[in-house]
Amino acid sequence: MRAKKLCALLLTTAMISSVFAGCGKTASTDKAGSDAGSAGKEAETKDVKLTVWGPQEDQAKMKGYDDGILKAMCDSFNEQHPEWNITFEYGVCSEGDAKDVVTKDVDAAADVYMYANDQIPILVESGALSKLGGTTVDEIKENNEKAMIDSVIYDGNLYGIPYTSNTWFMYYDKSKFSENEVKSLDKMMSKDLGKGVTNFAFPLDNSWYIEAFYYAAGGSLFGDGTDASAGCDWDNAAGIAATKYMIDLAKNKKFSCEKDGSSIAKFKDGKLGAYCTGSWDAKAIKDALGKNFAAVQLPTVTINGQEGQMKSFAGSKAIGVNPKCKDQEVAVALARYLAGEECQKIRFDARGIAPINKTLAADETVMKDTVIKAQADEIANAAAVQPLLSEMGSYWTPAETMGKEIVQGDVTEKNAEKKTKEMVKGILSNGL
Repeated sequence: MRAKKLCALLLTTAMISSVFAGCGKTASTDKAGSDAGSAGKEAETKDVKLTVWGPQEDQAKMKGYDDGILKAMCDSFNEQHPEWNITFEYGVCSEGDAKDVVTKDVDAAADVYMYANDQIPILVESGALSKLGGTTVDEIKENNEKAMIDSVIYDGNLYGIPYTSNTWFMYYDKSKFSENEVKSLDKMMSKDLGKGVTNFAFPLDNSWYIEAFYYAAGGSLFGDGTDASAGCDWDNAAGIAATKYMIDLAKNKKFSCEKDGSSIAKFKDGKLGAYCTGSWDAKAIKDALGKNFAAVQLPTVTINGQEGQMKSFAGSKAIGVNPKCKDQEVAVALARYLAGEECQKIRFDARGIAPINKTLAADETVMKDTVIKAQADEIANAAAVQPLLSEMGSYWTPAETMGKEIVQGDVTEKNAEKKTKEMVKGILSNGL
């Protein structure tokens, strides 16, 4: 998985004090399942203190938001709820760092915070995420696609509210490939783009990407991603064929394994046809390709005579509530708002963050954005929900090792079956 930003906690002593004032130690997670709007029935205004953590980008000054979009969204929520008088404290913590920071001291952590969905098992096991229920669940199911709903379900329960997808797809130079050609990796690789030009770049040695070929071959990982007992079938004949396909791909002079942003530099020099990465590289690639910039869902690929869809891992970024917060009802209502349609539109307008709300996803204005559409198409047509199981902890290293050894030439046609079986044995080493 791509490297994640370090978290910088910008909390003063006074802010830390307010965290303890705003969060009790005996709050039941069951309160998070109550209807968030019931507080509006109270006759008197209730004073509430909430600490909210979010990424630095949401708190930086930008056009129309002198104090960042997070504060603006929280202030708007406060204005919309006269039944509560909320005092907010803010801290900076990226979604990627939440599990490390929050679990250090759950009692002192934020009441409401953002995180990448693959961290849910650790956060739940650390007692740092409230289980959601009631109309909150109904609202999430009504407004989001199934893949995004599944991304926050763990052990049959819903933990958090997704607000954007987290996956990768394909960028390409439209002066080198047509819209029809990028539907098939076979067509892309068969094309002669000229001397010194790489047709396709891919981080083959990265375990967040290598699964695409095993899925294309018809493989499964923990069944539908929720059944640990189903194991991993990548060591069958189709999976071994996928390994052999990657061996040939790595040796192809028209292919390159992405290293430290080298692909973006190749785009700029006109030496690359296509490259797989996520929305975080969109601006740099747009700058590199200019008028030739294009993005699309992953292509199909033919492995062992069978055409299959390459699939990325799909996840989400979500907003959750700390079970230690005494004002669960208010915190859940805030989380619902921050992850809802209004705030998703703000994030899209201010930062280009892809919305997942069904209404916004159907908005022609939103879908005119090439990257947003490519990401939406990827989620809908060419992605598999990344398994939310503790057993996934043993997936990353064996899969990464396989990719690195393929690139290095250590995995060959002769030992492909042995190496593939060793990888699967490693993946299943956590309790299976």
